Amino acid sequence: MGEKEQPTGGLHFVGKKDELIEAKRSFRTLEGRDILIVHQKGAFYAIDSYCYHAGGKLYDGDIEEIDSKLCIICPNHKYKICLADGEGIYKGTDRTQIPPVTKWYSKGVKQRTHTVTETNGDVYVKLSENNSYVESDFYQGEKGKLEREKAEEAEKKTS
Repeated sequence: MGEKEQPTGGLHFVGKKDELIEAKRSFRTLEGRDILIVHQKGAFYAIDSYCYHAGGKLYDGDIEEIDSKLCIICPNHKYKICLADGEGIYKGTDRTQIPPVTKWYSKGVKQRTHTVTETNGDVYVKLSENNSYVESDFYQGEKGKLEREKAEEAEKKTS
């Protein structure tokens, strides 16, 4: 019997709550888009699976609380991405302050996030309806897929 096809533009069943909590991270492809579902500190998050910077697999990234925000850190280049809103953040020094102050700054939203809901133990993801371009969109398309494959091949050669 074939897999039940999910409607486009709506809620997508991604798993049972208990199973997703136990897994902590899950990968799903919804409407051709690769999504990472993360359970951390009692909440579910869904973001594009590949880092906006160079297409690194966020599935393998560490998760840390940075400046009161839960962030995933890309394993390739250590880019920090807020799970809740996709904001890229970096640490910088404000040299206009005396003495200079080091703090976290925003790069703006770089990673597309999606809405997660839970009903009666079932977890659903609704893909973002924001039509504005977000940098992580590149790695969801055909050109981005080719770039990811090239990067993976290059990394295998250096390993």
